[in-house]
Amino acid sequence: MKDVIVIGGGIVGLASAWKILEKAPNTSITILEKESGPAQHQTGNNSGVIHSGLYYKPGSLKATNCIKGYHLLLDFCQKEEIKYDLCGKIVVATDESELPYLTTLHERGVQNGLTDMIWLDQVGLKEYEPHVNGVKGIYVPQTGIIDYKAVCKKLEQKLLSAGAVIHYNHKVVKINNGTDVQTVITNQGEFEGKLIVNCAGLYSDKVAKMTPLKPDLKIVPFRGEYYQLKKESEHLVKNLIYPVPDPNFPFLGVHFTRMINGGVEAGPNAVLAFQREGYKKSDINLAELAETLAWPGFQKVAAKYWRTGFGEMYRSFSKAAFTKALQKLIPEIKESDLEVGGAGVRAQACDRNGGLLDDFHILEDEHFVNVCNAPSPAATSSLAIGDEISKRVLARM
Repeated sequence: MKDVIVIGGGIVGLASAWKILEKAPNTSITILEKESGPAQHQTGNNSGVIHSGLYYKPGSLKATNCIKGYHLLLDFCQKEEIKYDLCGKIVVATDESELPYLTTLHERGVQNGLTDMIWLDQVGLKEYEPHVNGVKGIYVPQTGIIDYKAVCKKLEQKLLSAGAVIHYNHKVVKINNGTDVQTVITNQGEFEGKLIVNCAGLYSDKVAKMTPLKPDLKIVPFRGEYYQLKKESEHLVKNLIYPVPDPNFPFLGVHFTRMINGGVEAGPNAVLAFQREGYKKSDINLAELAETLAWPGFQKVAAKYWRTGFGEMYRSFSKAAFTKALQKLIPEIKESDLEVGGAGVRAQACDRNGGLLDDFHILEDEHFVNVCNAPSPAATSSLAIGDEISKRVLARM
């Protein structure tokens, strides 16, 4: 019998458990994770960027948690001696039509508390990134790079030292809802807890539907595929180069990212994954795919944005098309500069009306806290999200 059971061993689940123990050290906590170790999915396959809070609507959960989480993350890394680099990034408008939204981004950044951003003309862009192409841009000094797996490893160590119990290879299959005690049943046993925190990422909707809350939304998995620059081509990118994103989508567009452990990533695209953990084109789960295609919300998204979807899919199969997209930012890039990199899958919540939820979404009642939508910048925001969840949990204890 535990006070709290956390489902999910990604960075949000671990950070939530840690923040609960930090505030109430005598709380008994069990963490259940279906994989053999922490950070195996969204956390371990993202591009390792520390986001500044530039993109998010002022006052939204994404904005407030990203800014707060940014500072908590840096404090944690300094204290625990985890390597990171605040190298800054540039956001580049490649033609005049993108300038209004670039201005909107700058205004959002100011409203979200970012300081020392610099407007760049064509000459200024070249000073930061000599090979970039653009008419105007913004330099954002707060953006950085990190290895989020290293953060999770440290959180895991601290949780175990503080008395938390972590069970790996435990997939949750059912939750029995009681008046005072909730029973979480996994493929390996049963666990009783007073309060359940669902941080199951790509399966957060399925776990939430095991609780009385039953949210009317579906996680739609979008795979982001990356190329890497070959060693001899890495000189084309100094730090981080982003396009002006399409405001209709919760994705940032293909960009260039220097990584903390070496190398430069180029991407990602955003294609529908044919299973929730579909990291390769050949990964297909017919039941999960049918579930996605049958969801009324996804059908509305597909009807509205099918041209964009086909464009992303075409880029997925055509290296030439992917290269062309990258050439908008760096015209010198050639197909021969790129080699296949990794891929991640984003858990994107979609409501019944075809809305791709752009903000973090938490549903709760007396015994359950469900994190139903926590895509990027959840890793940057993780300690702030954990702090928020810990307050909600401890208010009920």
